[in-house]
Amino acid sequence: MTISELLNRIFGNRSTSANSAGSRLRMVLAHDRSDLSPAMLDQMRLEIMEVVSKYLELDHTGSELSLETEERSTALVANLPIRRVRKLVR
Repeated sequence: MTISELLNRIFGNRSTSANSAGSRLRMVLAHDRSDLSPAMLDQMRLEIMEVVSKYLELDHTGSELSLETEERSTALVANLPIRRVRKLVR
């Protein structure tokens, strides 16, 4: 459990079903606006992981790649948990 999760439990800042529904709706809108198919997004995730893995050892089970929309712009957001930095061999 992270510190923020613990604080949310203590102070009652729990996500409601309305917040979850809003988050899912934002995700659907971001996908629609970007015109990316789920297969293309998955391919991008694999390629990004491959490139980043050359420099960092990643925790592949905790990685997330998503699209987020705020007002009129859409962002590709990568959450890639890092285990360690790889030593570069030249």
